[in-house]
Amino acid sequence: MSKRLTTLLLIAALAAFLVAGCGSDSDSGSGSGDQEKTTAAKSEPVVLDSDGNEFNPSKVYAETIDGVVSIRSIFGDIEGDPLSTAIAGGSGFVLGKDGEIVTNAHVISNGEGEKRKAADNVYVEFSSGDVLEAEIVGFDPFADVGLLKVDPGDAEMKPLALADSSKVAVGQPIAVIGSPFGEDQTLTTGVVSQTGRSVMSLTDFQIEDAIQTDASINPGNSGGPMLDASGHVIGISQQMKSGSGSSDGVGFGVPANSIERSVDMLRDGGKPRYAYIGVSTQPLYPQLAEKLGLDASQGAIVAQVVKGGPADEAGIEGGEKELIFQGARYDTGGDVIVSVNGEPIAHAEDLGKMIGALKPGDTAKIGVIRDGDHKTIEVELGDRPTAVTRP
Repeated sequence: MSKRLTTLLLIAALAAFLVAGCGSDSDSGSGSGDQEKTTAAKSEPVVLDSDGNEFNPSKVYAETIDGVVSIRSIFGDIEGDPLSTAIAGGSGFVLGKDGEIVTNAHVISNGEGEKRKAADNVYVEFSSGDVLEAEIVGFDPFADVGLLKVDPGDAEMKPLALADSSKVAVGQPIAVIGSPFGEDQTLTTGVVSQTGRSVMSLTDFQIEDAIQTDASINPGNSGGPMLDASGHVIGISQQMKSGSGSSDGVGFGVPANSIERSVDMLRDGGKPRYAYIGVSTQPLYPQLAEKLGLDASQGAIVAQVVKGGPADEAGIEGGEKELIFQGARYDTGGDVIVSVNGEPIAHAEDLGKMIGALKPGDTAKIGVIRDGDHKTIEVELGDRPTAVTRP
């Protein structure tokens, strides 16, 4: 199939994949020779990060490009019914010599909620020019992580190592490799703009601890690695925020620690499982706490409790009153969560992180303030659904 046909088919299907702003086609590309890579690495200017470590984008690229792949996913029967076939493109990276490849879930699946389905066919292109058909091992819509497996055959697998994303620092320089707009093996650079962001997933729940960067991320970058100075993967490109449809310097990546957790669950046909408490919250901060007469300056105001969910069954109460304060609306009168298993909540989003670190079936000791009194409520956590029915 010609690249022009692939591009036309993709344009028709692109809207379905803009949840991450990173879907595109990838029909061409070839690897650079070792001599060219070495020469480029020696001539590229070197910068230093905030810790004084050397960051040479050309060197990072040369040492990792053979572990980066372009991905083409086909939804439908492209030979029997090409007009109803959709094509999505993205990027990924080799995780293991046995042919494991990581990408975004939205690159290899489509649909909503429980109806999200895997692509009918997935093809992976390597820098060597080899194109291999991949098996979809599984995908995690909560973290937007997908796991593929190829039979390496004679193709050499060059895995990239995962970094500890909890150590990623704001201002740290990074390199991003992917296939924006189908342009394979493209390098962009930037810095980590912020860590600990909460961004949308493919479900009603957010991805916690996302990495924000000003490195250019565009359609087709999805699933491609975000690399540190050592060439280790700190995350994968997942989405961008844009008013123009292209990169405006605000992109986000799924952190490496979340990738590792997803892959561990997906291996051997496993399904992703995350703990679920069943509340929606609003942030408590010192001035609001003073307004409400609370003796805690940080926490999560329980705005709503999902009917029949774990928090509801345990007796946690949502707000019944409305307060307008400093130009914002708050649901008050219910519980304020201030700790989980004795660990204080400094920010409202900490609740999601703390619950997400636990497992379905675990019992969490939730510290709350109710009517001015402190109490602990034990909640048996459930399985996180892809969608939540709001009251």
